[in-house]
Amino acid sequence: MLVIGDYYRAFQAEFGRLDVLQIHLHGLRKRLGWKVGPTKGRTKGRRLKYTEAEIAWLRDNSTMEINAWCTAFRKQFGRDDTTAAKLHSLRKREGWKTGRTGQFDKGAAPWSKGKKLPFNANSAKTQFKKGQIPHTYRGAGHERVDRHGYVWVVIDQPNPWTGASTWSVHKHRYLWEQANGPVPEGMVLKCLGDKLNTDPSNWELVPIGLLPRLNGKSNRNYDRAPAELKPTIMAVAKLEHAVAARRKPSTERTPT
Repeated sequence: MLVIGDYYRAFQAEFGRLDVLQIHLHGLRKRLGWKVGPTKGRTKGRRLKYTEAEIAWLRDNSTMEINAWCTAFRKQFGRDDTTAAKLHSLRKREGWKTGRTGQFDKGAAPWSKGKKLPFNANSAKTQFKKGQIPHTYRGAGHERVDRHGYVWVVIDQPNPWTGASTWSVHKHRYLWEQANGPVPEGMVLKCLGDKLNTDPSNWELVPIGLLPRLNGKSNRNYDRAPAELKPTIMAVAKLEHAVAARRKPSTERTPT
């Protein structure tokens, strides 16, 4: 029953075994299964024992809410050593069902339905007021630059994909189409200089297949080339693209 420190000192006083340490006696006691007995008032980590009468009462009233169940049990039997957590574990071990799932049943009305909640000053500070515009709102005319260096602009037209009242588009393409009409299928707009320059004169309509010859495996790096070399790189790329297009076999069958 002695705590390990007193146990060790008593052993040394009795036998004088200086070769035996406190940790050795602790290990011996554990190996042989010698119990030191429960510490007075300590129940943490230990399963409580209940009488048949207590178990019967707990089973008959197991559908109660856990805290009310615990309070009623302690009052009924004077068991101040039990807690709501221990009774919850007991209820789970015994498989006593409460009939509650913790879920809203289909068609169930929330408790606050039709009720006006009391005014809360702190909550009111974060509520939207009528006519208030969010700080993240970006109206028509707002511009931004994406991570690729292209300029986007918000135009006053409905977004065909989301139905929003405004639409964010590439500014260079929007201006080019305003001047020249829609970009044909299979074609793209290639920047001739600085991407921030969205004037239509700074963008040229080219086939999609031309782009790899400008910045692909040919390693010409058109975008980073000096301004005086860009016209030559563009001309060579167009020539190679045209030659490659003529070499492609026709997909049409020759009539026999």
